[in-house]
Amino acid sequence: MKIMYTYIMAHIENKLFYLGVTNDIKQRTFDHKNTTFETHVGKFNIKQFFWFEKQENPAEAINREKLIKKWKREYKLNLIESRNPDRIDLAADWYYEDYVTSKERF
Repeated sequence: MKIMYTYIMAHIENKLFYLGVTNDIKQRTFDHKNTTFETHVGKFNIKQFFWFEKQENPAEAINREKLIKKWKREYKLNLIESRNPDRIDLAADWYYEDYVTSKERF
């Protein structure tokens, strides 16, 4: 079985959330952090990686994403804070040079 990840990215001030599913969490967060304003994620500056969980197969990951997307904002914040109470960008040190460069652009 292929490991999948359901994840939450957010605007730096936690104004907007983006939920997604991927099989390569490091590549996906890199893609988010290096988007341009021509994309939805780039337009709203959704660059902070706050939460993720692993699933054993794509169907589980997709179902989890759909479920969380229906939740109220408060529930999503509680989910993030249950594992990441300080809302630290979990991927901040994964791509230090690229991350700093992308932050300087915005």
